Amino acid sequence: MRAFYGFEPKNRLFLGTARYPSPAILADAVKRSGVEVVTASLRREAGQDKAGEGGAGQAFWALIRELGVRVLPNTAGCHTVKEAVTTAHMAREVFGTDWIKLEVIGEDDTLQPDVVGLIEAARILSDDGFQVFPYTTEDIVVGGRLLDAGCEVLMPWGAPIGSGRGLNNVYGLRTMRQHFPDIPLVVDAGIGLPSHAAQAMELGYDAILLNTAVAKAGNPALMAQAFAKAIEAGCEAWQAQPIEARDMAAPSTPVMGKAFLS
Repeated sequence: MRAFYGFEPKNRLFLGTARYPSPAILADAVKRSGVEVVTASLRREAGQDKAGEGGAGQAFWALIRELGVRVLPNTAGCHTVKEAVTTAHMAREVFGTDWIKLEVIGEDDTLQPDVVGLIEAARILSDDGFQVFPYTTEDIVVGGRLLDAGCEVLMPWGAPIGSGRGLNNVYGLRTMRQHFPDIPLVVDAGIGLPSHAAQAMELGYDAILLNTAVAKAGNPALMAQAFAKAIEAGCEAWQAQPIEARDMAAPSTPVMGKAFLS
């Protein structure tokens, strides 16, 4: 599997940190799934000395240090290039990393990326030394423009954020994988079930990023563990080179040499 800006995690599940019933449940989900990368929004968390009153940011950082995971900050909620770039710079100062999950939202009902603004913001941030993980669509032309802008990873959506619909456009995701065979690809958003995640990995994707499907599950820790297992199974299935689908039956038992009774 491909590395992310030189980092090659053993666990290919990237987990969001929002909307959990409690920090303890989030910690349990991370531990039981073996996650190595978590995402965090600057709008929801403050880091180190930037923590506000009440110490929420400090508590978050204490939890992250205890878990020993890597943070992928994001620009969630940004609708303009200026807003996304400013948030990214603040996140680098707060979280102490050049990694940034870049979101520039273009439509409120579907939270579909504004791909024009996304490309512009990605170019600005790449020139500023960021290692950009762009939340995009499965459009291969847009993907190519993002790579030209300096991105070394693409993160196409499976479905609208938080919808749990799975892979709305399997053809488009498969085409993106085939078109960019050497680029790390992450399905980000819309995953609802472990089977959805396994399906994406069976297409040859390198990781799955999700939040709601775990955070809002009846048992988040158990669901996180289930996703980790499904992603591992899907990865192994891809590496094992699955058979091609076909329209007609193909007998699994040879008929040559079989006795026929008249």
